[in-house]
Amino acid sequence: YNPAPSLNILLDHHSNSSVRKKQPHNQYYGYAASRAWRLRLVEGYRPEALPDRNVKYYEDTAMMRSYELIRHWSGIVTLDTKVCFNPPKGCSVPPEWIALFDEDDEDEEYEDIDIPTVYVFAVCSDLEDSFEQRPTQEEVDYMTKLFGHAPQCYAFASEVFVVVSLTLFLPICLEQFARDNGYLQPEKTEPCSSLSATAPASADVRCAVKIGWLWIDTASFSLYVYSISVALQALTVISMGSIADRPLYRKPLLLTFAAIGAFSAILFLPLSSTSPLWPVSALLAIFANVGFGASVVAMNAYLPSLAKDSPEIAQAKYDLPSSCESQNEEATLAASADDELGHSLEEASSPLLGYPTHSGTSQSNYDAALSRATSRISSLGIASGYGAGIILLLVALVPVTRLHGSTFSLRLAIGLSGIWWALFSIPAAIWLPNATNIEESPAEYGTVNTDNDWTFSSEIAAAWRRLGVMLRWREIKRLQHTFRYLAAWFLLSDGFTTITSTAILFGKTTLHMQPSSLVLIGAITPTLGIIGSLVFPSLQRRFMWSNLRVIVLLVIMVSLIPAYGCLGFLPIFKGDGRFGGLTTQGEMFALAVYFGFAYGAFQSYARAFYAELLPPGEEARWYGLFSITDKSSSFVGPLIVGLIADSTGNIRYAFFFLVFMVWAAVPVLLSVNVDKGRQDARDYVSRRALVEE
Repeated sequence: YNPAPSLNILLDHHSNSSVRKKQPHNQYYGYAASRAWRLRLVEGYRPEALPDRNVKYYEDTAMMRSYELIRHWSGIVTLDTKVCFNPPKGCSVPPEWIALFDEDDEDEEYEDIDIPTVYVFAVCSDLEDSFEQRPTQEEVDYMTKLFGHAPQCYAFASEVFVVVSLTLFLPICLEQFARDNGYLQPEKTEPCSSLSATAPASADVRCAVKIGWLWIDTASFSLYVYSISVALQALTVISMGSIADRPLYRKPLLLTFAAIGAFSAILFLPLSSTSPLWPVSALLAIFANVGFGASVVAMNAYLPSLAKDSPEIAQAKYDLPSSCESQNEEATLAASADDELGHSLEEASSPLLGYPTHSGTSQSNYDAALSRATSRISSLGIASGYGAGIILLLVALVPVTRLHGSTFSLRLAIGLSGIWWALFSIPAAIWLPNATNIEESPAEYGTVNTDNDWTFSSEIAAAWRRLGVMLRWREIKRLQHTFRYLAAWFLLSDGFTTITSTAILFGKTTLHMQPSSLVLIGAITPTLGIIGSLVFPSLQRRFMWSNLRVIVLLVIMVSLIPAYGCLGFLPIFKGDGRFGGLTTQGEMFALAVYFGFAYGAFQSYARAFYAELLPPGEEARWYGLFSITDKSSSFVGPLIVGLIADSTGNIRYAFFFLVFMVWAAVPVLLSVNVDKGRQDARDYVSRRALVEE
């Protein structure tokens, strides 16, 4: 078995050798695949080819269908399946292993030996006939992609909604809906729309809309709606967790919530602000945001597996030195734990990974390489999402400019983002399997029943119970550095999101910027986000910065934006013709460049750094908690900013709150010990395996 999923060097070596050294036993070259991986593959792509789940031979049929499916996709007619010995790197197969499989050997001293094996889709062996019929490099490359690459097409579809609608057009449109139905304060008798066309740019007027019996500032209306949407999003994400853990339901859940979000955005097109049904806009915004947040939860779990399957990590992993004895002890321990859980030796999807004890230098090099690969992949994902958003922003800029920022033009932009979301989700619906490319812990899958004796209500209750278990004080103590980062993320996620929405509303209501100018700012920010997400990894490699150092630097950079806005209260920045303290529209454009450059990099590094602190094999579960922490905090900032704007009549006062929120996270971040956090995460998994044994 070849642990590095690339055969070009091997094939080139053999093709240039007239005589190959014959090994005493056959060697097969191919790709390891656990039983659970093969089961989820078939359930994702060919569920119609499987019998009823209650049938005894269900899994055996799935194993056969997985081989047929991969052989058909790859086009490798000689593809074979083998259960191979899996000795430690650099070690030959011990003779006692071979003796155990010798039918004529009756020596009882070998009976209790636990032998690490691996199930392999073999593309060739060292047999003469097999080597001569070896597959082409293109076919091998396809296999590499199949086993080591999770699809990311859905991010290209959904991130457009974030860039175009969630951070830009939805806050503006909701405020405009409220303004078109609001009245000027304090008398509340003259419609706000009567002043919109004639008021000077510096007019200090407040507009309020009546919702039920309550008068609300039009800018606060948008913030309150967003706050409610993220609160409901958090509840939804928590509740769907256990259901999404079922392979057959993860993809349908993703696509269902994507459809809810996309069509909620599309329904802005026929909804007029002059209609008596205009408050429905708030419900549509809530459904769209909930749909987006719930649909991307499953996608976050792909990041760790993508990083571990990248070429540089495969090489670094293979270069880790390990003694035969330590590897065998680890394999024995893993096999014992698997037996106790009712799984076969095949259940370890990548037996060569394990958790061996390596030398400090080699382990450090591997961790550093994994950290760089994670941040690189995360940065590329952010860049592609931003790129898609910029494309649609430029398209939306045409109607917004031609229609002079009318309410219809804003609705059109939101509707276009929904159409984009829906259309580009189709490739995901076709290509995306039911999480077959995610490495999941066998123990976790062992808790999911394979029968049909479950209900949505029971699974929702189970999800909340599991969240309670994860948040026990005992778990927090074992993974204290992971939870410290989650505490910092709670503040930073809310702070950064609120800075974005507050800045847009500040530009519209205080600086009286036209919608076309705000659209231009909306295009500048993600454009610089792409640049930032690509530049900072280069700076990191050049100066050998850790992910934590980069995050702290980015947090300090972003915190300067609301701090700069607070300077606007100083007398020297007030009056006509003055500049500074975020009192002019030109400063908004400059800060959009600055914020986008830092925020784009922050988003990629925030996910990448968290991946370093996760228990191996449990990425999906802990990324769910990451998303929950994000969504459960993101309603606090908009709610407080809305209350500040309502009580003071000046949204600029909210900048003081934002400075405090972001700076409060810095000492928490600095308390995170990355090396200790990594080791705690590894020990956490090992401890769980021993307890279960």
